[in-house]
Amino acid sequence: MTTDYTSMWKDLGLDLTAHDALLGVLGQAYGDIYQSQKNRPSGMGYFDFVVSEVHGLRVKELMDAKAQGRKVIGSYCVFVPEEITLAVEAIHVGLCSGADFAMDEVEKYLPRNTCALIKSAMGFKLAKVCPYLECADMVVGENTCDGKKKAYEVMGSMMDNLYVMDLPQVKSSEGKALLKAEFLRYKDAAETLTGKTIDVTALKQGIALVNNKRKAMARLATLRHNASAPISGLDSLLANQIFFFDDPVRFTDSVNALCDELEKRIEKNVSVADENTPRILISGCPMAVPNWKLPAIVESSGAVIVGEESCVGERGCRNLVDDSADDVDGLIDALVDRYLAIDCAIFTPNTERTDHIKEMAQASKADGVIQYTLNFCQPYAMETMPIENELEATGLPTLRIETDYSQEDMGQLQTRVEAFVELLK
Repeated sequence: MTTDYTSMWKDLGLDLTAHDALLGVLGQAYGDIYQSQKNRPSGMGYFDFVVSEVHGLRVKELMDAKAQGRKVIGSYCVFVPEEITLAVEAIHVGLCSGADFAMDEVEKYLPRNTCALIKSAMGFKLAKVCPYLECADMVVGENTCDGKKKAYEVMGSMMDNLYVMDLPQVKSSEGKALLKAEFLRYKDAAETLTGKTIDVTALKQGIALVNNKRKAMARLATLRHNASAPISGLDSLLANQIFFFDDPVRFTDSVNALCDELEKRIEKNVSVADENTPRILISGCPMAVPNWKLPAIVESSGAVIVGEESCVGERGCRNLVDDSADDVDGLIDALVDRYLAIDCAIFTPNTERTDHIKEMAQASKADGVIQYTLNFCQPYAMETMPIENELEATGLPTLRIETDYSQEDMGQLQTRVEAFVELLK
């Protein structure tokens, strides 16, 4: 970083020694993985800059906004409606949970056999290493899986600004009613936090901002379907990750500029991969910054990733909110309809997700699917076998990978992925 943000980090109460260690992990992983790529689109320069300033300039923007009276709301999940956050003129940021940190301390509160993402979220809080978490005026958790549900009970004793949203597990009329009640409760909480009242105009503006972000990401996803592979999966994942914490207008403009470049690359048949390179779809658990382990292994093994069926991927960005209603209640209904369409593994039954994977594989011309599951993530682990059976019945090869954030299994994963890529060849 070119600017010294030490004073700001101190003001946030970060553990500077631990924070420096985290930045070291981020910097090394980024340097080793991203900067070694060949033939990258020049539009990735913006996203490179954002990552280099992930705990610097963007956090300063949040602190400056707070000094002007705006509120910052942090969330861990794609079910938290950013549209409502923006409608009260607050700033919505995704919270860090993509690396192991303070695991010895975490295991004083959570069992060892807990999902890596949950342990990471707890570790970032205990170690005081995440400036987004420490500057948030409200932290929104959500009762998706049982692990998160119980972890938020523990984390609630560590912070006085934790707000927990309940979520339905069944897509029924009762489930829809529950989600609407929770969105209305979140609307009330956001209004109380900011002192703003949401009207039709404000909510439509919030919906438009988020819809535009999703449209830009959908455009990027569609360009990745091209046979010439104009961008790597690693670079696309980076854009998907930055989706969660960058300024929405600036981010949307940057993604569209990148897509403009990719369209020109497609016209000129400029590719990041050789002809006949195996095309892989990754499906399953989210990959937050700096969790680039599996994609780096895949693309260093002679394949190219052409899509992510993930919360940090198409699951988090697909489907727009219908903004045609002329009252707040109607717009809330539209939000509920859009978010209830998310095919997260928490739902039962969840055949929609299998259908969506098939659709993505066909659209992206994938030669195979890697199902990625974090260790001890029961909802996604339980879905891997029936999905594998359905995909392979259609002739689409699959590979099941269970891992965590550590580097200890890198060699084993490399061997398995290389064998899968050879099979696809």
